[in-house]
Amino acid sequence: FRNITFGQPELLWLLLVPALLLVLWVWQLVRRRVFARDLERTRLVPVRERFAPLGDLPFWLCLILSSAVLILALARPHGPAVAMRTGGVDIVILQDGSASMYVQDVAGSRWKRSVQFLRVLGDQLSWNSDRISLALFAHIAAPQIRLTKDPNTFFFFIDHLDATSPFRIEDETTWDTNLEQGIYWGIRLFERDQDVHGKSPNAKAFVMVSDGESWSGEVAKSLKRAQDAGIPLFVVGVGTLGGGRMPEFKDKDGNVVYDSEVPTTSKLDRASLQRLASAGGGQYFEL
Repeated sequence: FRNITFGQPELLWLLLVPALLLVLWVWQLVRRRVFARDLERTRLVPVRERFAPLGDLPFWLCLILSSAVLILALARPHGPAVAMRTGGVDIVILQDGSASMYVQDVAGSRWKRSVQFLRVLGDQLSWNSDRISLALFAHIAAPQIRLTKDPNTFFFFIDHLDATSPFRIEDETTWDTNLEQGIYWGIRLFERDQDVHGKSPNAKAFVMVSDGESWSGEVAKSLKRAQDAGIPLFVVGVGTLGGGRMPEFKDKDGNVVYDSEVPTTSKLDRASLQRLASAGGGQYFEL
C-alpha cells in the first residue's frame, strides 16, 4: 500500500465530506444510545421495551462508506502488481561438423546421432518464449540459424542436415575442430540479437555437441568471453570410448591421401569434454 499512487490526486480532498458525515454519524449513534438509556430509566410500561441498537443508522453508514470508495475510485489509484511469468531460455547450439563426426561407432554415424538429439531437444521446447539458434564449426564456424521462436525454421534445417554435415569431407578444413571459433560465433549470435531486438529476459546457454577429438584454437580465451557474458556451456558428448575408423581423406581427383598427422581412428574424448564443461560453468552429458 505504500507504493500506491493516484492518477488524479486532486479529487482526494473530497474525502473530507464523507469524513465529516462519519463524524456526524458517530455523534448520532452516541446520541441514540444515550436517549435509549434515558427512556429505559424514566418510562414505566407494563412490558419491557426493546430498542434497536442502531435503528436506521447502518443505511447511512453504508452510504457514507460507499461515497468514500467512489471518491477513491475517481482519483484512479494504481500501484505495482506481482505477475507470474514462465521463464524462457535462449539456446545456441554449437554443433561439431568436423571429419570425426562421420565415424560410425554409434547408430548411423556421430553426425546422424547428433541430429537425432537436436530434434528431441527442439521437441522439448515450449516455443512460446524459448528461442534456439544453430552454428556449425570445424576449422571455421558457420552460423546457420539466428535466435528464433519459429520451430519451422529450426526443423527445416534439421531435416536438410540429417544425412551429412555442410562441411564436406573432401575439404581440408573439415579435418580440424576449432572450438574457439565455435564459441566466438555463438557469442556473436547473442550480441547480434541484442543489437537488433534489445536485451532478452531469457536465460542464455550454449549446448555443444561434439566428440571432443583434436581441439585447436585458444579455447581458454573463448571460455573467458562466455563467462564474462554470463553464458554457461553445456557439453554433450557423442561417440564411444572404443571409437571407430575415420573416413578416408581424398583429394579433388578422388585419390586417397595418406597423412601421418591425420589419425586413422577416432574415439570419444570424454575427459577433455568434461573439463570443457566444468571450465564453461555448465555440465557434461553423453549420448
